[in-house]
Amino acid sequence: MIYTVTLNPSIDYVVNLDQLIEGRVNRVSTEHFYAGGKGINVSQILNEHGINNCALGFISGFTGDFIQDRLRRKGIKTDFIRLSDGYSRINMKIKTSQEETEINGMGPQIPQGKIDQLYRQLDTLTSEDTLVLAGSIPATLPDDFYEKIMEYVRDKKVNVAVDATKNLLLNVLKYHPFLIKPNHHEIAEMFDVTISTTEELLHYGYRLKEMGARNVLISMGGDGAILIAENGNVYRSNVPAGTVKNSVGAGDSMVAGFLAGYEKSQSYEEALRLGAASGSATAFSSDVATVDEIMALVQEISVQKL
Repeated sequence: MIYTVTLNPSIDYVVNLDQLIEGRVNRVSTEHFYAGGKGINVSQILNEHGINNCALGFISGFTGDFIQDRLRRKGIKTDFIRLSDGYSRINMKIKTSQEETEINGMGPQIPQGKIDQLYRQLDTLTSEDTLVLAGSIPATLPDDFYEKIMEYVRDKKVNVAVDATKNLLLNVLKYHPFLIKPNHHEIAEMFDVTISTTEELLHYGYRLKEMGARNVLISMGGDGAILIAENGNVYRSNVPAGTVKNSVGAGDSMVAGFLAGYEKSQSYEEALRLGAASGSATAFSSDVATVDEIMALVQEISVQKL
């Protein structure tokens, strides 16, 4: 079983309008509501691939009800912890022909008793399970919360995948996560360097592996992705042809596709292929991709061993 953790889920309210004028009434031309959050995106793509998974995290209020209902309608198992106060946040994404603006909500306070309840859920995990920690940590929780979770499950030999930025990612490497997925910009930021070549990117990718990551999956936007695998091999994938419609969720989809591919094949090459196809399919869609959209791209993904 794969468990995803989304500490601060959201409703993503996506609107389109001709132009955004400050200080004026702006009327939208289209609007859509989605269940959002990086771990939730991973769960949705895993579900598309037919991989048994459960979405964990914290929800509250009528917005939390929407998030849970939307996932259950898709057949995704959830075990969210309900908070008695506050509301799950609403993140508004305003799209015009010129630019995209985001206004992100805060989310509810998470009391210690509810945090303890999450740990009780983690007690059921075994070495046969995978745990996905994705996204930022809300201000109401300590900055080292991912570290505490990984320390808590370490003796269970759970495979942990972490998709986070900068110190959140660097600080968990000592717990040897099964998978990390930084992009090339995030790697440059982590090491405070400018990266101009594939050789330089590989150098810092190997650094992350030396620091403890078992598999380092690096997304490079239009230049594809690189996997520095636990078995010592390095693979690179291309990007299929298509028009990018949505930058939200593509990285999460790549993580989910990789995990699904590895669970099905036990092959890092095939895991990268399915990860690359899943990420691209979501980028080419207005929402997280469907399995039909993903599989339509799989044959366009070439993976070469470097």
